[in-house]
Amino acid sequence: MTYSTHRTIKPSPALPYVLIGSPGTKLYLPRGSRKVSPRDWAKAYPGPIHRHWRDLANEKGFDLVKRIRNKDHIALKCHRCGALTAQKLYTMRKAQPACAACQHTSIETNARIAGLSFLGYDPEKRHRGLFRAPCGHEVVRQFGLVQRIVEGRCRLRCETCHSAKEQEEATVRGWKLLGADPQGNQNYRLYRHACGAEQRIARANMQSGRFGCHGCGATWSAAQSYLYAIRLELPTGLRVMKLGFSRDPHSRLQHQLLLKPGIQAELLQTIQQASGHAAMCREKALHRKLKTEHPDAPVPAEHFRDWLSVKTEIYGIELERIILEHLNAIPEDCDA
Repeated sequence: MTYSTHRTIKPSPALPYVLIGSPGTKLYLPRGSRKVSPRDWAKAYPGPIHRHWRDLANEKGFDLVKRIRNKDHIALKCHRCGALTAQKLYTMRKAQPACAACQHTSIETNARIAGLSFLGYDPEKRHRGLFRAPCGHEVVRQFGLVQRIVEGRCRLRCETCHSAKEQEEATVRGWKLLGADPQGNQNYRLYRHACGAEQRIARANMQSGRFGCHGCGATWSAAQSYLYAIRLELPTGLRVMKLGFSRDPHSRLQHQLLLKPGIQAELLQTIQQASGHAAMCREKALHRKLKTEHPDAPVPAEHFRDWLSVKTEIYGIELERIILEHLNAIPEDCDA
C-alpha cells in the first residue's frame, strides 16, 4: 500500500467554462452550466438591450453583445482578448465581471512558468486544477498555490515522490510504510516492523531513529548501540570534543545535538556495543577516567549551552587524541 494524499480525478479541460460556437464566436459559459445544454445557452433572448447596460459594460472593459438563455444572462466581449463570456446582468451591475478566457490563459501561463503542464479543471472544486509535475506525476493543486510557486513563495511537492521517500526512510530502519495515521494526525504514519508489529510513529522519529518497536521490545537498553566521538567547532571559535553513546550516532548528530546552524561537526569514531546498557556502562567508565586524569578538560556549560543540546560530556579539543585512543582500546560488540 502506498501512502499518498493524491486524489484521482477526471479533469474537465473546459471547466469551469465551456466553449461553444465557431472560431471567433466562442462563448465561455459559467461553471455549473453542465446541467444546461449548450444549445440553451447559445439561444438568444429576445429582450431589449438598454443603452446604460452597454455603457456600464464598456466602463468595465467589455462590449455587451447580446442577451442569451433567459432574462438574467448576457454575452460580454472582452476588450483585452476579444473572447465572449456569459455573465449575469446582476454581476455586471454589482461587481467586476471576469473574462474567462483571460483567466484560462493566466492559469496556463502560470503553470508553464512554475514548470507544470495544465491538464484540466477539477470538476468539483472550481479553484483547483490537474497538473503534470516535472517528475511526470499528476497533482491536483489550487490555482492560488501555483501563483505562489511562480512568485517564489513556496515550492511544489509531488505526493507520489514524497510517498516513495517516506517508504525509503522506513525501509532503511527495517519498517514498511502502511499508510496515513489511523487517528488522523498528519505528523504520524502507520508502519509495520520486520517482526510483524504495526505501530503509529511520528515521521520525524522515523527519520531520526529515536523510537522503539512495541512488538519485539527493541528498546534503547536492549538494542545494539555505539560509543562515539564527535569533533565540534562553534561559530564562537571554541573547538571541543563530545564523547557519548547512541543507538544511531549519525541521527544524534544531525537531529539532536546541534541547536543552531553554522556549527562544524564531524563524527570521528564509533565503537559498536551489544546493547544500550553495555554502551552506557562503558561511556560512564570513560567519563570517570577522563575527569580523574584530566580534571581541567571538561568545558563549562556556559561556553556552549546556546549551541549544543547538552550540559556535560564536552571536553577541550586537546583531548581528541586521548579520547580516540580510549575508544580504539574497547573491543566492538562486547557485553558489559
